[in-house]
Amino acid sequence: MVKYVVRAKVEVDGIVDKHDIIGAIFGQTEGLFGSELDLRDLQEKGRIGRISVETKQQGSKIVGEILLPSNLDRVETALVAAMIEFVDKVGPFNAKIKVVDIVDVRKEKIKKIVERAKEIMQTMIKEKEVDVKEVLQEIESSVKTAELVYYGPERLPAGPEVEKSDTLIIVEGRADVINLLKYGYRNVIALEGARGEIPETIVRLSQSKKTIAFLDGDRAGDMILKELARAAKIDMVARAPPGREVEELTGKEIAKALKNATPLETYLQHIAKEAAEKAEEGVKALPAVTVPEAEAVSEITVPESLVKTVESLRGTLESVIYDKNWNETLRIPVKDLVDKLISDEIKDAYAIVMDGVITQRLLDIASAKGVGMLIGARIGAISKKPTDIVILTFDDIKS
Repeated sequence: MVKYVVRAKVEVDGIVDKHDIIGAIFGQTEGLFGSELDLRDLQEKGRIGRISVETKQQGSKIVGEILLPSNLDRVETALVAAMIEFVDKVGPFNAKIKVVDIVDVRKEKIKKIVERAKEIMQTMIKEKEVDVKEVLQEIESSVKTAELVYYGPERLPAGPEVEKSDTLIIVEGRADVINLLKYGYRNVIALEGARGEIPETIVRLSQSKKTIAFLDGDRAGDMILKELARAAKIDMVARAPPGREVEELTGKEIAKALKNATPLETYLQHIAKEAAEKAEEGVKALPAVTVPEAEAVSEITVPESLVKTVESLRGTLESVIYDKNWNETLRIPVKDLVDKLISDEIKDAYAIVMDGVITQRLLDIASAKGVGMLIGARIGAISKKPTDIVILTFDDIKS
């Protein structure tokens, strides 16, 4: 349950889209207080909710309101609120964000519950005298929702029938499990934010059951499926609608997604075909490119020594700059990377390897500065990919 909602006003000195504002919030707060308060990590763990932005155009400006749901405590929520106020750019335009309120959702709910309780009691007293114990027992017996359990040595959030059921539904996080339990799915288990390594409990259970991977409808879901398929036996793939999360689906939407589950091999062929079609469409839509430029992109190679560099960077929040001969020229914190690219302190950079998220803002700036390759721990929400730069993840280099 959401504890607080941060309300903020935003004003941008130019015409931008909602996703540009959200991208700026993630990009410019990244690494300020380490991974513990990284907004993207907090969102993946369910500590903050989906950031929503409502905007309207006023002359040559965009104004609007930002809502940021938080499951953090009040001190952490206040710190996150202060962080977003320091976002001062959206794309090339100056921007100003001002927090106007932090709503304690629980207090508001308690107020409504108390008022409703008064109404209920008045109605019950008028109609008849009741035995409170009898009422409580009746409510308890009519609404029997399966209890969440923690399964295996990794204590993965799961339903009570995960062991004995012939079918296993694998979801991403605890909130997904709770939502499926609410609608009667008791054979569900969560990866619980596993990165890189799939829990051994999931691998073991998948060997003896029909397994359905039920994932969010975003790019992160595709990445998780890739890792899951490598480690465990996955029979079917179900996805939430595009841009939606399993934890927010209704009972009908869950049933529809599971009914339309696709065999793993068929699903992988489908997304490979889609990717190829999008790539072909992108090539058709681009202006003509000279043969030397096209060949230059296709001939990019990565030295074997880069695998060691990637492993040494994990958890450091640092970035390494290389020239065209793959000589290391500079090593700086990820949080300083954008500023140093903009100020031209980084010159003749051919490749950048970073223990951080490749954001749209970083990608645009790196492309403008002539960088040929970006390699990051993860790739964020990229809406426009320049054609003159290659982007890879640590997992791509490792594999």
